[in-house]
Amino acid sequence: MMSRFLIFSLLLATCTLFAFASDPSPLQDFCVADTNSQVLVNGVVCKDPKVVQANDFLFRGLHLMGNTSNNVGSNVTAVTVAQLPGLNTFGISMARIDFAPMGINPPHTHPRASEILTVIEGRILVGFVTSNPENRLITKVLEKGDVFVFPEGLIHFQKNLGHGYALALAALSSQNPGVITIANAVLGSNPDIPTDILAKAFQTDINVVNQIQSKF
Repeated sequence: MMSRFLIFSLLLATCTLFAFASDPSPLQDFCVADTNSQVLVNGVVCKDPKVVQANDFLFRGLHLMGNTSNNVGSNVTAVTVAQLPGLNTFGISMARIDFAPMGINPPHTHPRASEILTVIEGRILVGFVTSNPENRLITKVLEKGDVFVFPEGLIHFQKNLGHGYALALAALSSQNPGVITIANAVLGSNPDIPTDILAKAFQTDINVVNQIQSKF
């Protein structure tokens, strides 16, 4: 009898682990984000469905080119729950990425999402780096119509290889994927990471770190 109870308890615990291993399915047709709510939850509070309108599910302007006149030569137009409240609880978002000639989308990660990228125009070098200890670079040159996937949480990048403008569309597996640009986070944190730590991490001189940090 005791052994049966232990087996039942083990099965119950296993099922419980599986139940909490992924996001729960929505329990209603939609949960439009209430951007005016002061309640803090893991996600965004739902707006009263009786006052939901078609515009809550609409984002306009993705056909417009972003301004790439910056130091990296790219612009990301994000469509997450912050821009499109109707995405709340759906676990998806997207982005338009514009590239100036030879522009880059610098190394970054999405802590809460994997990403699938489609080249609409141009020729783009993409790549991601596997986790420690291997840190293997997986890279490919994409042509118009090619599709490439970046695993969740891994550092990845894109570079326009052409002398004209390039365009890509990305879909992400979270309503709020987040983005951590590596250079900005490590060298432009607020307050700064102590220079002696960075000098040791990058195996370089403190003066070099100071010089680079000054650019951020």
